[in-house]
Amino acid sequence: MPRPNILFLLSDEHSFRFMGHVSESEGGEPIETPAWDRLAAQGTVFTEAYCPMPLCTPSRICLLSGLEVRRCGAWRNNSILRPELATLPGTLAEAGYETCLVGKMHLGGNQQFVGFQHRPYGDLTGQCGHQADPTKRALGKDVPGMRQRTTTDVGIGEIPESLLQENIVCQEALAWLRDHTDAHPDVPWFLCASYSRPHFPLTAPRRHFEKYLPGDITEPRVGATGDAYDHAMSAGMREGFMADDIDHDEMMRARGAYFACVSYLDEIIGDLVARLEAAGLLENTIVIYTTDHGEMAGEHGVWWKNGWYEACTRVPLIFSTPEQRRGEAKAHKVRTPVSLVDLFPTLSAMAGAECPGHLQGSDLSAAVREGAEPADRPVFCDALTPRWGEGTEFRSIRWKRWKYVTFRAFEPLMFDLVDDPAEQKNLLARGLTGEAAEAKEYLEKLAAESIDFDEAERERVERDGPLYEEYPQDLPPSTSNLYLMPSGKLVSGGDVIYNPRAIAEKPEDAFGDMPG
Repeated sequence: MPRPNILFLLSDEHSFRFMGHVSESEGGEPIETPAWDRLAAQGTVFTEAYCPMPLCTPSRICLLSGLEVRRCGAWRNNSILRPELATLPGTLAEAGYETCLVGKMHLGGNQQFVGFQHRPYGDLTGQCGHQADPTKRALGKDVPGMRQRTTTDVGIGEIPESLLQENIVCQEALAWLRDHTDAHPDVPWFLCASYSRPHFPLTAPRRHFEKYLPGDITEPRVGATGDAYDHAMSAGMREGFMADDIDHDEMMRARGAYFACVSYLDEIIGDLVARLEAAGLLENTIVIYTTDHGEMAGEHGVWWKNGWYEACTRVPLIFSTPEQRRGEAKAHKVRTPVSLVDLFPTLSAMAGAECPGHLQGSDLSAAVREGAEPADRPVFCDALTPRWGEGTEFRSIRWKRWKYVTFRAFEPLMFDLVDDPAEQKNLLARGLTGEAAEAKEYLEKLAAESIDFDEAERERVERDGPLYEEYPQDLPPSTSNLYLMPSGKLVSGGDVIYNPRAIAEKPEDAFGDMPG
């Protein structure tokens, strides 16, 4: 058999709960996602997958490099992926694959290809690909000290669907694949189609928004309660996201909009997969779906991300092989905790590419193909900048049924995610015996030995700080998504939305038979 093609579908801010095939008993929300459900039914689902950092750019840098936060310098949303680091697309390109990225990657500086050979469309200046409605785009931008809640302006989107980033990503991905397979039918490909939603702005087409009105959806699975509610980091997170200003009506309307954004993206991905199948482009193609991190969506009284909670650290992860889709191999559920840093070694193995030896991820290809549970190992999720106040840097460790969170300047936390999936009971505030006591001893020691917050800060400042001067992005301001034209010109892709040239202010000025 020829080497498999790889279609890597990547979204932004998708909580593991918002998948139709995740049952209520597994922590799921009642949402319609037929495209992902079909992939899950014809694939391998990793039920306990975690992001390496619950923030866009850092998680993506870790995913691309197969390294954890400190090793690859994934600190914040403008971090730069160091050019000397091997990347998944670069490794596959060296192995003979043609590699392409369409859509968002949110990389810092002028290092925007990071091993991909093609980038026809996306956030090519690193300003991320989110599309606020035109009438709301400037809100708060020019008012000193003003901050805007992400839960305020939600609803039916103003942008025509054909101009939405998600739709354009699908069209450009399909166009690139058709051209590639026509010109080089024997060259395997790795295509990353990367979407902005369900990341805010929380707007969606009418058919999806009206499907999830506040009276028709669930309350958050976890309330604003629990032993850690008043923890310094939790309080700092609520303050930073102005969560205490969100009343119940605003929360439920925003939750409905998040449901809608998820269902809309599922529809878009379903359309892409159907078109690829019709064109015969998936016959020898591994399809992967995941996201960079989750979304709190009101859980623990918080929105957004960048915390240690399950809702923002645990993510969907599905592999679907051609054999599984043809019914020649079984579908599987793998329940051992894994990390997005495992994608680099796993896809390298499945592509027959030589994998760099310094990676920190594990090869999960046997789990994908056979459903074999991988070896238990600690899975780390870090946030190593003090975003929520001095000393709030943390390392979260998931191992077996336990989660242990250590902080730079505050008391640690520990939860039993089997008996307490809502993370309400801090075991360290209770007397521990037996297996829990043994786990505490192991995780306490592991945390002390595996993370040095002072050294991490030194690396962030001294090792990676100069990267911003070495690799600056000096392009003039533009809209968030751009086209890299065949001529080589870099063209703003959002001017028709944000800087339109109107030829009539009112339709009745142009149309004598305008309805109404």
